[in-house]
Amino acid sequence: MTPIVVGVDTGGTFTDLVLLGPDGLRVHKVPSTPDDPSRSILQGLTDLGAWRDGAWAQRDTILVHGTTVATNALLERKGARTALVTTAGFEDLLELARQTRPSLYDFMQDKPPPLAPPELCFGLDERVLADGSVERAPSPDAVRRVVDAVRESGAEAVAISLLFSFLQPAHEELVAKSLAALDPPPFISVSNRVLPQYREYERTSTVTANAYVGPVMSGYLRRLETALGAEDAGPGRVRVMQSSGGSVSLAAAAQEPVRTVLSGPAGGVVGALAMARLAGYPDIITLDMGGTSTDVSLCPGRLQETVAASLGGVPIGVPMLDVHTVGAGGGSIARVDAGGALTIGPESAGADPGPACYGVGDAATVTDANLFLGRIRAEDFLGGRMRLDRDAARAALERIADAMGADAAAAALGVVRVVNATMERAVRAISLERGFDPREFTLVAFGGAGPQHACELAEGLGITRVLAPTTPGALSAYGVAIADITKDYSQTVLYAQGQVTAERLRQGFAVLRARALTELRDEGVPRRRVRLQPLLDVRYVGQSYELTVDCPRLGASVASSAARAFHAAHLQRFGYADARAPIEVVNLRMKAVGLSAVEQPDTAPPDAGERTADALVAEDTVVFADGPSRTPFLRRASLRAGAVVAGPAVVLQMDATTVVPPGWTAEVDGYGNLVITRG
Repeated sequence: MTPIVVGVDTGGTFTDLVLLGPDGLRVHKVPSTPDDPSRSILQGLTDLGAWRDGAWAQRDTILVHGTTVATNALLERKGARTALVTTAGFEDLLELARQTRPSLYDFMQDKPPPLAPPELCFGLDERVLADGSVERAPSPDAVRRVVDAVRESGAEAVAISLLFSFLQPAHEELVAKSLAALDPPPFISVSNRVLPQYREYERTSTVTANAYVGPVMSGYLRRLETALGAEDAGPGRVRVMQSSGGSVSLAAAAQEPVRTVLSGPAGGVVGALAMARLAGYPDIITLDMGGTSTDVSLCPGRLQETVAASLGGVPIGVPMLDVHTVGAGGGSIARVDAGGALTIGPESAGADPGPACYGVGDAATVTDANLFLGRIRAEDFLGGRMRLDRDAARAALERIADAMGADAAAAALGVVRVVNATMERAVRAISLERGFDPREFTLVAFGGAGPQHACELAEGLGITRVLAPTTPGALSAYGVAIADITKDYSQTVLYAQGQVTAERLRQGFAVLRARALTELRDEGVPRRRVRLQPLLDVRYVGQSYELTVDCPRLGASVASSAARAFHAAHLQRFGYADARAPIEVVNLRMKAVGLSAVEQPDTAPPDAGERTADALVAEDTVVFADGPSRTPFLRRASLRAGAVVAGPAVVLQMDATTVVPPGWTAEVDGYGNLVITRG
């Protein structure tokens, strides 16, 4: 019997739920409860009928959770009091960082403080050399002094990152064992378990971030586990989405929460690529515009990962999907700065108090601008469950207009143009700046606000096709539900090209393979559903950073094959390659995938043909870039496969609103997607 799977994405404004069961796909949205996200989850499950009287309505239900708990703890600096234990002499590592400036000529920029302040950084008298040999082992007294200092500091979490511990982890494990004996023990994050790679700053930053969000995340997951009665349900019944595009068990997420910092956005990319492939458009750019931010990602037929991300000024070295985020969402607040320029975000009105049109707050937001311009129908927001206040939106925009010396309509159009420009820069950063032409891709628009802005954004980028999936407002939750179970492993090796042999690689990957199979078995994944992908981090000798390529077949020519793969990747990314230059393999990586047992549901409309008679909800004036236009409002549920909608038009559904501007035409494909084309 195929289990019921519920995907949940807790955003800053709404919590989205997707239920995949025998009756197909069901979508629901409830307002988020930022103080305790589990409350909105239980409310949504109850509304869907999946949770009744404190228990699951069907025992074999699986819940997969895309969460922002770790993300918010990092961004808002609301994590645990965190100590760092490192090799004596390196206590200032987090403060010194890489000595790089995010904005080279900005002399007024503020550097974010380290997650472990200087007074909580403790040095251990020990030393491992670059070849893994031990120059000086820590004495029992040295370990005891460090443990006593941590205890007296009142630290709730401890990051342990010693020099070259990825080659010799014994010293880190000794400290971890001693700290675990404290009563009560702190949350302990050990670098050789979280990120056994060279580059001491990035490794230390990652393991410190893991410790910083650890108590917050593990406490939340324990509450969620208790609320859902999952303690005795066995592995895999409640899972958490990772930044890499796959899910893990609650226990694994609680131990390494740093792997969940882009949990929700990763679900959106997974869902968008699945829908687009089904529709026949494998090369996509995703546009996930929610209430607080917009996330964009480029997928050239596959998910793209990075291991050089940064969140809130904190480098994170674990694998995650290559997602670029900007503070441009439906709830982003509009302001006029001291110079008279209109700015949008990054501050957001969130779910509480929300945009002015929600009737509680008074800040003018992107949602207020779209409502005032007629692009949102006040009576049909959330499928009619929530009515928006157009007068409140007008009043908020008039305050912006007065500061600009314009009228409310001009201010509203300005808000839309500015937020579109912000998103356009984000798309250019992940496409043109990385060797990809955005005109060759389909823009997949989702999130509650994505389909409202997608066509105008695409026009500015020269993109001629936009795809609005069947459930755009809950696509992240859908992606979370269908995601595979994934585990990522790595090990620094630093092999020169002449040292790259099949036997060396085989031995290195054997260790990672054994760990992967053991941990996936513990996650409840049968061996027949496990797929292992060996990868190599490669660079030219003398380069500071590397590119990840698939590991070639382990034969006599493995070194030359790896070099050719790297040259091709370097040419794609940077526009040049030198086939004569020697390479080196820096890290071995293993991506272990437990294939999901969830079948993608048939999302096709029930019948083919033109739109039904009840599709037309109303006609009203909508203001576009070229001026006002009389525009039909159509109910999406009444549009059958093959239906064609010429712009201007606005398509309504519970979880999102899709705007088809003049000059664009939307057609419903065989899977229920709106394929919107220019011309």
